[in-house]
Amino acid sequence: MLQLFQSIFGTGQDAGAPYPAELIERAIERVLDGTDPRLRALSGHRKKLRAAVIRALDHVVALVDGLPSELELDPRFYGTNPEITAYFASAEHLREILSIDRELNQWRQSAGAGDHGIALLLMLRQERQVFGTVLEGEILRRDVAQTTVSFAGHRLVDPTDARENTRRLLKRRAFDHLLTLALKRIATADAERGALERDRRLLQRKLTTLQAGQWGFDAAAGDERPDPADLQARLADIESQLAAHAIGAGLLEAHLDIVVDVLRRPEQHFWSARDIVIVDRLGVKQTQASALAPEIELTVLHNAAGQRLVARLIGMARSALPPPRDWLREAQRYLS
Repeated sequence: MLQLFQSIFGTGQDAGAPYPAELIERAIERVLDGTDPRLRALSGHRKKLRAAVIRALDHVVALVDGLPSELELDPRFYGTNPEITAYFASAEHLREILSIDRELNQWRQSAGAGDHGIALLLMLRQERQVFGTVLEGEILRRDVAQTTVSFAGHRLVDPTDARENTRRLLKRRAFDHLLTLALKRIATADAERGALERDRRLLQRKLTTLQAGQWGFDAAAGDERPDPADLQARLADIESQLAAHAIGAGLLEAHLDIVVDVLRRPEQHFWSARDIVIVDRLGVKQTQASALAPEIELTVLHNAAGQRLVARLIGMARSALPPPRDWLREAQRYLS
């Protein structure tokens, strides 16, 4: 049964070194567990998966290792650091995000958490057309069409005490995201080809459960993450139902072909791209960079489902983090 939070990437592996056979085997097992475990019944499935798995590993390693170095995230830098000023509406908004983020608070409360952390900040980029005021020379023009750029849905993923540990977890997350895309394609294809409804529902339930566990990059900010034990129990139930639900070899071959296709061409299903945005302190988009509106380079994660997320590696000193929000105390104060 799939171990939801177990990493396929071991510690101490050198970047660029050939993958050890054990890692490839773990990755193949994770592919089978993360998509349709019944693929194990097919003769030659491991041989068919091996080259595709190595191709997917190459892709996610390059994608994560290509992320820019960390931005030091500190509310005190709001107004002076262009990126922090663009990403958050105010210093108070940044403090609020840092106080309520579930993964960050879990890391802070974990045993042995250090004085400095590394994580990946994920955000949605939003643009709106508005009318504003522009000073041209000595003339103040009103009702000028402008575009504002803002960011929403902030969440932090895979916080750890060390850069190499966070990058290792992000590689697992990127690999798992490819598996969720493959699983989604399988469920969709089954619906289109009129496969057994029970089989399609089970695969869709599995996809929903994996996404609930933030198994990839799908979960939106504010989503409540279920207890890991509860997630494992849900998956165990789904896996047992799938195992008891036999389907034809032809349909299993079709499932395997989908998985191999996604992993063999990972850059067509999940990729990153650079984008340049020029905004002033009010978030108004400019056509030319200046001291008041510098260029900001964004890393944007895309997938074949049309989703886009801005991703930024960040560093954070524990001393600069606001205390976690006490939801119980706030509820009691509200009700009193």
